[in-house]
Amino acid sequence: MAKVELKQPVVNEIKELLTDAQSAVLVSYRGITVEQDTAMRKELREADVEYKVYKNTMIRFAIQGTEFEALADDLKGPTAIAVSKTDATAPARILAKHAKNIEVLEMKSGVVEGTFYDKDGIQVIASIPSRDELLAKFLGSIQSPITNFARVIKQIAEKDGEGAAAE
Repeated sequence: MAKVELKQPVVNEIKELLTDAQSAVLVSYRGITVEQDTAMRKELREADVEYKVYKNTMIRFAIQGTEFEALADDLKGPTAIAVSKTDATAPARILAKHAKNIEVLEMKSGVVEGTFYDKDGIQVIASIPSRDELLAKFLGSIQSPITNFARVIKQIAEKDGEGAAAE
């Protein structure tokens, strides 16, 4: 069997992983301990993020002609890829959180919603809260004025009620 036939299933697996993905982040994991890797993988899994280690050449073949093709320049050294189909900022956010505690863990670059970000850009993406957090903050900011308005109306109604009872 030719080498190409052996490698094609892996390339297809990577293509499938990237199909409909909102984001993909490349990370250098050289020197990370098993304990650190296990904790990081657990958190990524809970956030519905796929974290895989593939040979760089396999990733390079799989991303040809896709929106992730810009990642090819950063496929050097031991590289893992974190992919999310549900939350565009989750891979960068979780990896950045772990990179603070693990000096050897380094984000290389990423593609988020079709846009390529270098190492610095992906750090900025990591600082964006999750969609759920943003929605909660938004709803809280909407709810506060409505609650205050309702409180004022109630006080006016109570005051008018007292005035009517005195007459």
